[in-house]
Amino acid sequence: MNEQERAAFRAFVREHHPDRGGDPEVFVAGLARFGQAPPEPPPDDPRFDAPIEVVTPLPFPVRVGVALIRTWHRRRNTRVE
Repeated sequence: MNEQERAAFRAFVREHHPDRGGDPEVFVAGLARFGQAPPEPPPDDPRFDAPIEVVTPLPFPVRVGVALIRTWHRRRNTRVE
């Protein structure tokens, strides 16, 4: 695939990819036109069906303490050659 074909393929994918609002049937047909295999569906994995969990950020004093501990460990474990 030369540079012009690659640029045309990338432009097609940017415009027609289903994750960007394109039609899945047009996308698969375009992949076939460019000689690419259609994407495989995701495996049947129960992890994909799990609900999304939102984790709240740590309070500011805890974040400062973690940063201090990490800084102390980095300075303590520096290697001098």
